[in-house]
Amino acid sequence: MSLFWRIFALNAAGLIVAAALLLGPVTVSTPVLPAEALVVVAGLAALLAVNAVVLHVGLAPLGRLGRAMAGADLLHPGARAVVSGPVETAELISTYNAMLDRLEAERAASAAQALSAQERERHRVARELHDEVGQTLTAVLLQLKRVADRAPDDLREEVGQAQEATRAGLDEIRRIARRLRPGVLDELGLLSALRSLAAEYTAQGLTVRPELRAGLPPLTEEAELVLYRVAQEALTNTARHAGADRAELHLRPVADGVELLVRDNGGGLGPGAEEGAGIRGMRERALLIGATLTLTSHHDAGTDVRLRVVTEGIRGDGR
Repeated sequence: MSLFWRIFALNAAGLIVAAALLLGPVTVSTPVLPAEALVVVAGLAALLAVNAVVLHVGLAPLGRLGRAMAGADLLHPGARAVVSGPVETAELISTYNAMLDRLEAERAASAAQALSAQERERHRVARELHDEVGQTLTAVLLQLKRVADRAPDDLREEVGQAQEATRAGLDEIRRIARRLRPGVLDELGLLSALRSLAAEYTAQGLTVRPELRAGLPPLTEEAELVLYRVAQEALTNTARHAGADRAELHLRPVADGVELLVRDNGGGLGPGAEEGAGIRGMRERALLIGATLTLTSHHDAGTDVRLRVVTEGIRGDGR
């Protein structure tokens, strides 16, 4: 029964009962006798109580729908409002759930296109840095070496400093290119790429201990790239914001796939801390391959970033 007919039927029943009582056993005298007033007040109270209960029951699904809409987050998909209540309310909740399905599907598709374009642009920039800027700096370095060989003694030290600055710039360009597009991931596979990533951050001052188990199930290239990017972003957040000096990088097979864990000994996110662009980016990448990303943080006890990738039915290169 619809909400309209529920309320109408209740009110109609109450009025019919009241009219029958007034026309039958219940009469009202003039002046009103205390017993008659008591009966009328008790009947009115009963009608109001029953009406309040029916309205509460009938409108409760709308309250649940409002709370579901307020808590909806496309980065945490899957939550749906329970379809219940009268016909109109049930149809409204079903329509909202269908709309949420479409929004999640459209967001996933648009995020996949955006991240794919981002990876292509990273690859292009990395190639240009390596091929153009890198080769130019290499040529400058060779030219400086020839100048140093012919320079007088009083200028040789300055030329040597210019060589060192150029060499440092070349190393930085190569490091940026590797971060933009990890060639080791394409050439040697995920495990080697993660070991190289751990060594890179260790060289920068954050001690990263990798524990990478062999025997991983087959992974697609997209899944490998998501695992690498999430590990990279988690270590970047640790190095920049966590105040940590040690981190652990784990990759292991689990019952239905693989699990990546990045754990640090920093200060944690803190209560009520908002997720930044880095964490939102990790969540969007996880959604691309249907993975689950969870963050566990305790104040002054570090943060765990855990990515669980389901590989059932996946075929790929399990290097």
